[in-house]
Amino acid sequence: MPGQVRVEVEAPLGWLIFDHAERRNAVNLAMWEAIPERVASLDADAAVRVVVMRGAGDVAFVSGADISEFEGARTGARAAQAYEDTTARAFGALAELRKPLLAAIHGFCVGGGMAIALAADLRYAADDAELAIPAARLGLGYHAAGIEALVRLVGPSVAKDVFFSGRRLRAGEALARGLLNEVVPKAELEARVRAVALAIAENAPLTLHSVKLVVRELAKDAGARDRDAIARSIAACFESDDYREGVRAFLEKRKPAFQGR
Repeated sequence: MPGQVRVEVEAPLGWLIFDHAERRNAVNLAMWEAIPERVASLDADAAVRVVVMRGAGDVAFVSGADISEFEGARTGARAAQAYEDTTARAFGALAELRKPLLAAIHGFCVGGGMAIALAADLRYAADDAELAIPAARLGLGYHAAGIEALVRLVGPSVAKDVFFSGRRLRAGEALARGLLNEVVPKAELEARVRAVALAIAENAPLTLHSVKLVVRELAKDAGARDRDAIARSIAACFESDDYREGVRAFLEKRKPAFQGR
């Protein structure tokens, strides 16, 4: 089947690559199904400190879900629910990745592609990026988790604008609306994202894991937060060899060498 989700490791970085060039990296059902396994492999690889998502080629990050499959795989309530269950597992895997997750966005970032980008902790875009969620132009019901992710990032009013209009936002507007962290010339995108990712990778992994967990829990209603998990993640930092190494390195005025333990 055409289209694949590839993993490349260049320690300390891991790359999650959406490769379906003939359809501008549209994600088909097999690709959605592959995402949890690919993410798990990167999460389990001790050599990987930071994960970066990107699209293959120079045309698109991800142009959306593969619409050519919709009549067969997403028509009718039962089929639509099965499809949603598959994509939910994919988004859940991305959301639960313990390591920092960055998105390097160029060209088209539409529909499911924008949902994938929203799963990242940080989003960097080339100046040719175009972001949109055209659900209203297709007549499909959009899953609540995806709407919630957008609302939390940009607020209800901007989220409604994105969904109601279905229009494409150019990179500059997406940055101004809070969808992106930074926009750079297209030729500089990979180098910029790589530099950011490598800088993050130099920091203490347990602290990064803890911050991700705490931010995720704080996004929940106060009564639903896992306060024990928060406390354990913070305690693990103070009990780690990395904490002792960080203090020693500071006192000795040298760069720390963190091991993630």
